[in-house]
Amino acid sequence: MNNTTYSVKKNDIESKWYIIDAANKPLGRVATEAAKLLRGKHKPTFTPNIDVGDHVIILNCNQVILTGNKLNQKIYRHHSGYIGGMKELSAKDMLANKPEKAMMLAVKGMLPHTRLGAAQLKKLRVYAGNEHENIAQKPEIWNF
Repeated sequence: MNNTTYSVKKNDIESKWYIIDAANKPLGRVATEAAKLLRGKHKPTFTPNIDVGDHVIILNCNQVILTGNKLNQKIYRHHSGYIGGMKELSAKDMLANKPEKAMMLAVKGMLPHTRLGAAQLKKLRVYAGNEHENIAQKPEIWNF
């Protein structure tokens, strides 16, 4: 019996394209499915130190919902690095003005915070509406 662990090679990686429709679904549920596809955890050839994930297109981010009282209480913060440079934006304003950024930040937080995670995040495309420009890649619809 062979006691070696199988590790996928770069030449053996096959990458597919998937579409996730975020309309009337919770932001976090959509983000977890996208992160799972981007990392490749749905594949039997998943290897944690190699990018075996697929490309993901998320549509209808402007129709995503937040459960509970998160719409009023959740705050997105970032700092410019200068004194007094803290910027705050409520979830209601973020979803009204930049729904793509809210989804991107949710997925980014669920990926590894390394160079591998940055490479996986580049495979994510987020659109506020129902139209996308990746028809040539023949994406499949991912239902969850």
